[in-house]
Amino acid sequence: MTPARPDPWDTPDRAGGADADAGAELASRLRLSILRLARRLRQESGAGITASQLSALACLARHGSLTLGELSATERVKPPTMTRIVTSLEELGLVARTVDPADRRVVRAEVSEQGHRFIERSRHRKDAYLTARLSALGPADRAALADAVGALEHLLDEPG
Repeated sequence: MTPARPDPWDTPDRAGGADADAGAELASRLRLSILRLARRLRQESGAGITASQLSALACLARHGSLTLGELSATERVKPPTMTRIVTSLEELGLVARTVDPADRRVVRAEVSEQGHRFIERSRHRKDAYLTARLSALGPADRAALADAVGALEHLLDEPG
């Protein structure tokens, strides 16, 4: 008989008292703030493409030419899904497919010149939005955010 799996919606009892509660509250507020900011930045990008397409395009810009298998593994989506994403980006002129010179059976995807310009415009719009929002804050809040950026970068460097 297989043991019953725990219900993922059950909230486990937290040990540790007030410190654990404060940590959980901070984690919840941070998660929500990051999600809302990410959504707002996607809106500001003026991209006109889906979040999955933008993510794949940014991944290709960061890593260079990748096979569709490598790209789907990096983006953690199934290969058929990545094929659809790359096909749509190719139709928009943002990505080009090339045959691997070492193995002509392998197809690679890479960002086109138009795709690079698209990414730059998108990043510029997002940075302009954040710059305007940051300028509305006082010096103490800007300093706190500068410190928080370092902490967030450290969180992202951790395995997990």
